[in-house]
Amino acid sequence: MNDTSREAFRMEAKIFFGTYRPVVLKRALTYAGEDGFVASMPQLIHARTNAPYGNILWNTWFSSYSEENVVTTPQGNHVVVVIHGGGLYAAPERFEKMYYSSTDHRSEQGYTGQFAAKISEREARNALAGKLPDGAEVPVYPFEEFKRGIGDLPVRYGVVLDFELARQSKSGYVAFDVLKDDPNMIARTGGVEANIAYLDKFSARHGTKLMGHWHPYNRIDPDQPQTSTLSLAGNEGGQGSDVDEFDPTTRTQRETGYASETGLSGGGGVGPGLARYVAVAPRDAATDVRHLDFGV
Repeated sequence: MNDTSREAFRMEAKIFFGTYRPVVLKRALTYAGEDGFVASMPQLIHARTNAPYGNILWNTWFSSYSEENVVTTPQGNHVVVVIHGGGLYAAPERFEKMYYSSTDHRSEQGYTGQFAAKISEREARNALAGKLPDGAEVPVYPFEEFKRGIGDLPVRYGVVLDFELARQSKSGYVAFDVLKDDPNMIARTGGVEANIAYLDKFSARHGTKLMGHWHPYNRIDPDQPQTSTLSLAGNEGGQGSDVDEFDPTTRTQRETGYASETGLSGGGGVGPGLARYVAVAPRDAATDVRHLDFGV
């Protein structure tokens, strides 16, 4: 593409929603094509941070093209390998392979007891090395290096976090000052600066003091290689983003479900049901009616 033709193209985002994840993801990937991408969690976080609160990104929930893999290293250490931009479950077919696998507990391809996705030892080792099923090899950064800052992060990359460090993160409705230095949040949102910018924007919306931040690491068996995906909650107006698990004032449980503002979640998230992805791709502005001036 030469410079003249490049000027005629704009990166345009489109939301894909449906009731069967593999189909929704396939539509999003088709739209993205080779020159675009399906939005990972850091990309959703970046877009939200730079969008006004009235934008749809703030007012509903989204699936992300990010995953967290629990892996045992060759040295016997448990780690979490966070992959953004498409990892072991980058393809719709990988989800379907899991859905139709044997439910026997010995199966390497089914669900765990917490409804995460089982992965094989080979897949786990490959994730640690940044070797992905589609043949791509992506950089994988140790968390300490990632926290210091990586210049020009690629669209697709991994972060390796010690499992015990990830497990010690608070899971629930957590104070913003705590989340700003939380290892899981930093790995999930794309780095220290991106994390702080998003949390400041989030807290300023309603002057809230807490945000939902959920992880599964206190309730899983780290010896079982597994994958879960990350999701970003949201509802109209962003109400209820700082409620606790049990409200002592109203004596009622917090609202749950897709319409609740529960923050950023990991653990599971691989089911075949509802999914909402954002895909971004270059589109020719010269041939698109959306960019014409109709004089009004």
